[in-house]
Amino acid sequence: MGFRAPVRDIAFALNEVAGLKHALASFPDLDADTCLQVLSAAGDFTTEVLAPLNRAGDIEGARFENGRVFAAPGFADAYRKYIEGGWTSLNAPPEFGGQGLPRAIALAVFDMVTAANMSFGLCPMLSEAAIHLLTKHGTPRQQQVYLPKLVSGEWTGTMNLTEAQAGSDLALIRTRAEPDGEKFRVTGQKIFITWGDHDCAENIVHLVLARLPDAPEGTKGISLFLVPKRLPDENGKAGVANSLRPLSIEHKLGIHASPTCVMSYEGAEAEMVGAPHQGLALMFLMMNAARLNVGAQGVGIAERACQQARDYALERRQGRSAWSDDAPARLIDLPDVRRMLLLMKAKTEAARAICFSTAVAADLAEHAATAEERERARLREELLVPVAKAWSTDVGVEVASLGIQVHGGAGFIEEAGAAQFYRDARIAPIYEGTNGIQAMDLVGRKLGLAGGEPIRALFTEMRATLPDFDKEVARHLREAIAATERATEWLNLNRGSTDALAGATAYLTLLGDTVGGWLLAEAAHAAASLGDKDYARGKLSLARLFASQVLTQAPGLADAVAAGASELELGNAALSAN
Repeated sequence: MGFRAPVRDIAFALNEVAGLKHALASFPDLDADTCLQVLSAAGDFTTEVLAPLNRAGDIEGARFENGRVFAAPGFADAYRKYIEGGWTSLNAPPEFGGQGLPRAIALAVFDMVTAANMSFGLCPMLSEAAIHLLTKHGTPRQQQVYLPKLVSGEWTGTMNLTEAQAGSDLALIRTRAEPDGEKFRVTGQKIFITWGDHDCAENIVHLVLARLPDAPEGTKGISLFLVPKRLPDENGKAGVANSLRPLSIEHKLGIHASPTCVMSYEGAEAEMVGAPHQGLALMFLMMNAARLNVGAQGVGIAERACQQARDYALERRQGRSAWSDDAPARLIDLPDVRRMLLLMKAKTEAARAICFSTAVAADLAEHAATAEERERARLREELLVPVAKAWSTDVGVEVASLGIQVHGGAGFIEEAGAAQFYRDARIAPIYEGTNGIQAMDLVGRKLGLAGGEPIRALFTEMRATLPDFDKEVARHLREAIAATERATEWLNLNRGSTDALAGATAYLTLLGDTVGGWLLAEAAHAAASLGDKDYARGKLSLARLFASQVLTQAPGLADAVAAGASELELGNAALSAN
């Protein structure tokens, strides 16, 4: 049947589960009807314009020819339509041409963009991060010259962190920035630069980490520089070419239509953003903005895999159903296939609810009426960002893998289409700080925020809602909350130790499972009051399945958290070469 943006599920998750309808009081010029109109229009655009390019983009990919990078066929035209529709400006500041909509609305649209075409969505995602950074830390001139162009989508943005010898360890970067009057000259090479060069926009604004000549060693010596592909002229238009170029594009497992470039900076003219040696802190602002979007990538790719697997299971006939006399029966009527499909759907909706809840918290952190509300929301956002990013992208990979399984042998054949989603999904757990880094951030820093108040408040809120829920769901959720609290207490007692780091990934999975199960229970409770019995029954079935299949694993995960690092240390012998 092909992809169709799940506008109803997205609007429901946004308003009834994540609570945007309550947060709209902080946006007096916005109402629920307008929000729905935006989502509906995004659904039409992603379904009709972006989704049809997804398969062809995977097959043909981006091209590097004679020192130039070309996006996959059709992408430049689709990008032109994207900016004409105003999709790059949704939550950008109005003073720079943005629409000033909630972050949660923009994230919901990005969910649909990624589901339709993940490779395409990576381009505006990075521009959004650049807008976020320059809005907060650009000079007045930088804001005046660059923000209107980035907000309109006429220019796109990138993040330049990684170098061949410096992956996640940015202390090792060698790119240099030499003072040249009021400007700087940047020299060095960066790798893995997503949409680092392309033919869809007239200019590209690179945000580049580099070292000044007198910089101290390590991360404390990193500064951030704005390096345009073309230097703006006196009228703010893209002028002469700067001294930078793409050297090649990577040949990747997936996202073939997204050009991932090796970039060479050869004395390129640059401007510093922020203060000297503060580059890493500023880049983390971009990364944090991008991390929530990467979480939504996991949701989007899971949604696409769900739709593909469901449609195949509705059409393919094989075996005998336990529920009917059909032989051969539709795959969807075989118990284990039905289990996989429901688990795929439940995890996708749980991840969506986590991401949207984090985005609503981000909106309230900036726009809530009182300082107390803003601070409470800020702490909730900080706590949930690593969960939204890591848990949701793990879900994207798992759901895409299950989608292949539903297809059986056909899923392993490229022509069936399911394999692309698995290949595309696999990058998201690596993007913007690997999921292991997210887990260490959660355990090492986020649990201790404000003396542990954010995680305690989350547990209190979850427990307070248990009486509203289906009894079986509530029982499993109560046990999962208790297991997560037990693991949290153990980590707090062992904070900063190797033992705590060894349990970090298991803890993030445990917390994501528990919060995801809670939000599915909230969804079932909210759906019961909508007057659509079939829709409510569907939400309840997802909450029940997740509770029985996922939340029941919580005690074991809590044990894994507290297992410590001793076996990891001893296990080095098992990894020694023979």
